[in-house]
Amino acid sequence: MFGMAIPFIFLFGVLYFVMILPQQRRQKKWQSMLESLKTGDKIVTSGGLRGTIMALKDDSVHLRVPPNNLVLEVTKASVTSVTTAEEEPKAK
Repeated sequence: MFGMAIPFIFLFGVLYFVMILPQQRRQKKWQSMLESLKTGDKIVTSGGLRGTIMALKDDSVHLRVPPNNLVLEVTKASVTSVTTAEEEPKAK
């Protein structure tokens, strides 16, 4: 009986290290990025909006979006990345 369970235990172990553990690491990294947001940061949302943080609330962010300096309120959960001046493509 125990011999039949060994392949299932091995399969669960492989799935844990290949799928579950990396996802947990990405989730922790994303949460720490959200906690470190501050005004003036340039961010990209999941919808593709790029803007600068003008104000922070509990679960939302006010973004200033160029070219007309439109201010939008988006949820923090929609923030996918924080861009820095070095990462932005340079205009020619």
